[in-house]
Amino acid sequence: MAIVGAGAAGLATAIFARRVAPSLRVSLLDTAKKPGAKILVSGGSRCNVTNAAVSDRDFWGGRRTIVRQILRALPVSETVAFFRELGVPLHEEADGKLFPDSNRARDVLDALLRESSARGVQLLADHRVLDVARAPDGFTVSTARGDFQAAAVVLATGGRSLPKSGSDGAGYAVAERLGHTSVPTTPGLAPLLLSLEAPDSPAFHTELSGVAHEAELTVWIDGAATTRLTGALLWTHFGVSGPVALNASRHWARARLEEKTVAITASFCPGRHFAAVDALLTALARDRAKASMQTGLSTLVPRPVAAVVLRRLAIDGESILAQLSRENRRRLAHALVEWPLPIAGTRGYNYAEVTAGGLALTEIDPATMESRVCPGVYLVGEILDVDGRIGGFNFQWAWATAHVAARGLAAAFREA
Repeated sequence: MAIVGAGAAGLATAIFARRVAPSLRVSLLDTAKKPGAKILVSGGSRCNVTNAAVSDRDFWGGRRTIVRQILRALPVSETVAFFRELGVPLHEEADGKLFPDSNRARDVLDALLRESSARGVQLLADHRVLDVARAPDGFTVSTARGDFQAAAVVLATGGRSLPKSGSDGAGYAVAERLGHTSVPTTPGLAPLLLSLEAPDSPAFHTELSGVAHEAELTVWIDGAATTRLTGALLWTHFGVSGPVALNASRHWARARLEEKTVAITASFCPGRHFAAVDALLTALARDRAKASMQTGLSTLVPRPVAAVVLRRLAIDGESILAQLSRENRRRLAHALVEWPLPIAGTRGYNYAEVTAGGLALTEIDPATMESRVCPGVYLVGEILDVDGRIGGFNFQWAWATAHVAARGLAAAFREA
């Protein structure tokens, strides 16, 4: 059996397969001389291995019922136990993120490589796979170093995100030649670029560069609010980043791909609507009548945000809060809950943490990860049309699909 791609999903598939079927010969081929680069850079080089609470609602893309079935095959508790067995205990941080106790992604990769070697997996690094074709006894795997014969093939080649790590989307073409359908891809979990409003004045985001705070982003598609996301927002010199912006990026990019009208607005008061913020401003004017506008507003939002918003609305920040007119109060309340972000694009695959789109999920058997259109081929990880939100969910998808594929392979070879 040949596994194409020695990233998270490929390494896990190899390990799980040898665990449940020790007699199965497994070769793991990878383009890179040193596999696992994407693991090393993930989570700020700490590797967010999984999340304490994972469900199908944490993912977008393919049919949710299929995602749910696959995730249930490997609960988070079993993922945690698996890494503990490998000598990588995990600890929980904010938002349920689980990291290695050492806070080193290198320890995660080394443990996976060590276990695959101990299980007798043949790792063939620097073996770029050019094609996979049907053969009389299975498949011919063509590489830059020659051809290999395999009874079954697992495609774990990833998507197009972080191409420098070796994830360049080549696996899609291989799968398509075997009969699979690809859902067009876009970057996911990518920072968003904001346009400069005027060449002779600083843009909103450049004035706030380096400031981080909680925010709620609303994605508007064809005039309707389709998605609301809450989390930390980071203003940068190029636009916005932080978890909430990364999660929103896939929705913006997918809408643009589908040639829909899309916009994103930011609320600086997450969870509050216009009426609630208007009431808060009214109460502030009553209870802190002598305070300045900027001082009062800074009790609701970070002081730098308060200063820039007031300046953009031409409201004097040094004026007395009690003197705020009804018209300006309502203008301010509206701005605080629905500030338009002039999105110019994403930072692309070079900065994206995952790929949205990929091979159609309906073309695999969720009980085995085997292809419905080309039996003997198994698909795992990011190559499929499933992408999770930030927080360890995409790694859990890799581990879960690998676990299902390994059991599917073991069953297939037992029956052969």
